[in-house]
Order: sequence, then C-alpha cells, then structure tokens
Amino acid sequence: MRLTGHLTLSVLSLGVAGYALFVYGFLPLGIALHPDMRATFEAQRIGIYAHVFAALFALVLGPFQFSARLRAARPALHRWMGRLYLGIGVLVGGLAGLYMASFAFGGPVARLGFGLLALGWLYTGLRAYLAIRARQVMEHRRWMVRNFALTFAAVTLRLWLPASFVAGLPFEQSYAVIAWLCWVPNLLVAEWMLRPTRA
Repeated sequence: MRLTGHLTLSVLSLGVAGYALFVYGFLPLGIALHPDMRATFEAQRIGIYAHVFAALFALVLGPFQFSARLRAARPALHRWMGRLYLGIGVLVGGLAGLYMASFAFGGPVARLGFGLLALGWLYTGLRAYLAIRARQVMEHRRWMVRNFALTFAAVTLRLWLPASFVAGLPFEQSYAVIAWLCWVPNLLVAEWMLRPTRA
C-alpha cells in the first residue's frame, strides 16, 4: 500500500511538472487560460515564470526525498536534493507565489487562499530546515510531510479544475473555492498521517 501510494504521488507530481514545463516553456503565456488570467500573467511575466519554474524543483525532487532507500544509500545526494528543494523550489517558488497571489483571479477569496498557501509553504519549509539544522531528524520529516502536502497543491489544483468543468460550475466562482480546496484537504491528510497512533 505504501509503495502504491508513493508511486501514485510520484507519477502525478512528475506528470504535472512535465505539463508545466511544456505549457510555460514552449507555448505562449496563458494560451489556455481565462482572458482575465492571461492578462494578469502577461503583466506579471517575471512573477509567474519565477513561481512556475522554481516550483518545478519541488515537484520533481519532492517524491525522491521520501525514498528511504535513497536516503540510506546516498545520504549526500539526499541532502543536496533537499537544499535545491527548499532553496529554489520552496523559497523562490513560495516568495513568487506569495507575490502572484495578490493578483489571483477569483477575487479576495482566491487571493487569500493562494496567499495562505504560499505562506504555509514557506513556513513549513523553514521549520523543516531549522529542524534538520538542529539534527532533529524526525521533526524534520514531519515538517517535510506537511511541506510536500502543500507542494502537491500544484497537482490537486489541476485535478479540481477539470472536475469543476465537468460539473458545469461557473469558473469565476469555482476557482475561488479551488484556491482553498487545492491545499487545505492535502494538509488535513498530512496531519492525519502524522498522528501519534500512526507513527
């Protein structure tokens, strides 16, 4: 069950990373987006590109950081991947995400949802970093579980969007709700996984 879950998480993370790399690296910016979103992205090119391409590091590296085999066999590689994950993926991606949240489509509800996601991503990344610097390995792992749950919002966002289209919901209203749905359930699942009875 654990192997199946890790494989699913890895495939989804790498799939969304590949999708983002193709869409933002090779296609005109915002080509498949709502016109208002496209206009915002075009006006904030540096912010959106910094967020997307930095966050790719977290999406690609994150699943490998949870591999016990890799940690045991190549601890130095695990540490360097962790530095890239936190230093580029979370720090740069999170700061750019926080900046872009102030322009988010969907009004104040969406802006607040994405803003809190970015702050939570930065905070859990900082706590994970401070824990490992203090050699508190188990505490570090707990904060990394929470952090990757927030990283995984990039995946769940792209699962909720087509679901809202299929349901026929108005995009303007559903996107504001998805700004919360893409990360709050992830974090709740992470906290459930971290309960002492499941340690």
